[in-house]
Amino acid sequence: MKPAIAALGFALVCAAPLHAQTEAASTTAANALPAVDREFVQAASSGSSTEIDASKLAMRNTENKDVRAFARHMVIDHTKLAIALKLAAPHGVTVPKDNSDTSILDSLRPLRGKAFDQAYAQKIGLDGHRQAIHEFQKEITDGQNDSLTNAAQKALPTIEAHYRMAQSLAQEVGVQQQ
Repeated sequence: MKPAIAALGFALVCAAPLHAQTEAASTTAANALPAVDREFVQAASSGSSTEIDASKLAMRNTENKDVRAFARHMVIDHTKLAIALKLAAPHGVTVPKDNSDTSILDSLRPLRGKAFDQAYAQKIGLDGHRQAIHEFQKEITDGQNDSLTNAAQKALPTIEAHYRMAQSLAQEVGVQQQ
């Protein structure tokens, strides 16, 4: 596995019910890590889990081959990143899984066609990756756990590349970018 991809990750696959999201957050809070590192683990795992679940939804709800290709790429990369976060987490630290943001998934589920493509490109592609870049940069700057900080440094270029891909996709599907 490439070091940049093996560097950091997030939680794996399925959409979580609301109670699972609460359990994941409480599991993260119980981790023996400084607050900044706990917050990073929670944000990174939730962001990636949401990305994976929304991208699986995209593969079902779109007819646009470019949206489908982007979504497939996101599932593969974020699954690898999820594994890498687990590897980077110190012994005894639980990385939450299945802690997707259900409000985002719920807003995407009923959409189809162009409406889905635009909402997915905006919420997952642009907004999600902007937030991830912010969280990774914060961990790099303020993180106190060397393993997590190093993982964030190695993964940030991948997340930034995803953001650039999302900008192109958003332009293609007609999303006005700020």
